[in-house]
Amino acid sequence: MRQSSHLVKLIIIALLSTIAMILMLLNFPLPFLPGYLKIDFSDVPAIIAAFIFSPIAGIIVEAMKNVIYFFYSGAGDPVGVVSNFIAGAMFVLPVSVLYHKYKTVKSVISGIVTSTVVMAIGMSLLNYFLILPAYSWFMGWDTMSHTVKLSAVLVGILPFNAIKGMVVALLLIPVFVKMKPWIEEKQMNLAR
Repeated sequence: MRQSSHLVKLIIIALLSTIAMILMLLNFPLPFLPGYLKIDFSDVPAIIAAFIFSPIAGIIVEAMKNVIYFFYSGAGDPVGVVSNFIAGAMFVLPVSVLYHKYKTVKSVISGIVTSTVVMAIGMSLLNYFLILPAYSWFMGWDTMSHTVKLSAVLVGILPFNAIKGMVVALLLIPVFVKMKPWIEEKQMNLAR
C-alpha cells in the first residue's frame, strides 16, 4: 500500500508541474511596468502540491515547472528561469508552512500576505545584488550602475512582485476554499 501511495504522490506532483508550466505560458504584462515582467498563475499548482503533501513538494513543482519550461521554450536565458524558480520558492514556502501549522483558511490568507512580502523584498534584494548583474553579464552588457539597478528594483521588480502576490492571492484563496475538502481527503488517503 505504501508503494502505491508513493506512486500517487509522484503522479499528482507531475500533473501539477505540467499544469504549472502551461499556466506559466499564459502570462500577461501590466501596462505600467516593464514588458519583461509578466504575471502568471503558475505558482497556484505548486502551492496546492505544498498543501497536499509538504512545502518540499511545492518546491519540487516549482523546479519541475521551470525545467519543463526551459526545455519547451528553448529559453536562451537561464538567468530568468532560475530567478523564476527562486521567486516561486519564496512564494510557496511561507504560505505552505503556515497552512501545515494551522490548516485554516485564515492561515492561508496570512500565509499569502507573508509570502507576498517575502517574495517582493527577497527578489528585490536578489535582483539588485545577484540577478541583474548575472543577467547583464550573461547578455554581454556593460556592468549596470547602482542607479540603474536601484531604479529597476524600485520601479519594476518590487511593485511587480507585490502586485503578483496580490493577483495570485485573488485566485488562490477561492480555489483553496473550494478544494479544501479534496486536499484534506488526499492528505488522509496518503497518510494511510
